[in-house]
Amino acid sequence: MDLQLDGKLALVTGSTAGIGLAIARSLAREGAIVIVNGRTEERVRKAIAGIRDTIADARLEPLVADLGTAEGTREAIRRFPDVDILVNNLGIYEPRPFEEIADADWQRIIEVNFMSGVRLSRHHLPKMKTRGWGRILFVSSESAVNIPVEMIHYGVTKTMQVALARGLAETTTGTGVTVNSILAGPTRSEGVETFIADMAKAHGISPTEVERDFFRNARPSSILQRFATPDEVAAMATYVASPLASATNGAALRVEGGVVRSIL
Repeated sequence: MDLQLDGKLALVTGSTAGIGLAIARSLAREGAIVIVNGRTEERVRKAIAGIRDTIADARLEPLVADLGTAEGTREAIRRFPDVDILVNNLGIYEPRPFEEIADADWQRIIEVNFMSGVRLSRHHLPKMKTRGWGRILFVSSESAVNIPVEMIHYGVTKTMQVALARGLAETTTGTGVTVNSILAGPTRSEGVETFIADMAKAHGISPTEVERDFFRNARPSSILQRFATPDEVAAMATYVASPLASATNGAALRVEGGVVRSIL
């Protein structure tokens, strides 16, 4: 299937690893010009090299900037003032009891997970409307619906993303621009790989057993009963970013393995 993305300029925030890297790679495979973003030159360079290992003719642009800050966002806008596709993927998480989440922790996670998307969308959405085409996508999480008790602040920011995406979509009537969010489920990202390895070592069991126990105890409602791969999430993101998805707007699209039990 031709997703008609050839030559489209796409910014994928936080795209040096995990879901962001998979989305960048998938968009590049479809012919998009992809801006690869990370906080350090080394991470960005490594990500670009990795993409080119599998897609020799990938058209990639580096963006070294911390988009979890207003200053970093200004740099991104200065470097790339016009994009066709904006994928707000940047995010952080940290398990912590609610009583121990200080104001500074709340402010930091909201800046990174939520305000990065607010700032970039505030700049790019009006330009997309003027041009009559554009795609904005927020990579949220099933944690937006199933707020995890071990990191409530993370879940709250994921809910905020879904609400923002829906609100922005309401402003795009008749413009050819769409704004959607993706509810990713437990995904075998870089952080998850580390989590699995650490848990396996600590308890003297295999990584396979850690994964099995995680879904038995922490995500028993999962139908998939395994971590999704970043490429599985990226496939949905790439389609939604394409012209073929023009009738999908204001949606919270699930790639969460059936963890969320509600049908709506």
